[in-house]
Amino acid sequence: MDQGRIMGIDFGMRHIGVALSDVLRITATGYETVNWNGKDVDKPVARIKEIVDTMGVTEIVLGKPSKTDGTKSESELKAEAFGALVEELTGIKPAFKDERYTTVIASRMLHDNNMNSKKQKKIIDQVAAEIILREYLESKR
Repeated sequence: MDQGRIMGIDFGMRHIGVALSDVLRITATGYETVNWNGKDVDKPVARIKEIVDTMGVTEIVLGKPSKTDGTKSESELKAEAFGALVEELTGIKPAFKDERYTTVIASRMLHDNNMNSKKQKKIIDQVAAEIILREYLESKR
């Protein structure tokens, strides 16, 4: 059986949602939103590495915003480049998972739980990362 937690990442140009599995790899829980300026990628990648090291992460799944027509968007290319930097710093090659509509689903879930939009802004990326991770965990069962 695999050991260690799995990290789910919802990559964005302003906010990066992070979710973690439990050590048994059964549940996914939002962990943190890493804020950044969209330019200096060193700080968010360093924060991802800190979380990997302190939380015992041994696998990473990174949401990739694929287009429905199969062509690569600028966002998808940036997510792939971010994944390469994460791998370089952590030594863990991220698995990529289609993350289309995860933020929409996350927003709907938070709205259904009567969370106002101001509070949603603070955690929506974590919830999107949680959805990416949960779908990945389910695909491994």
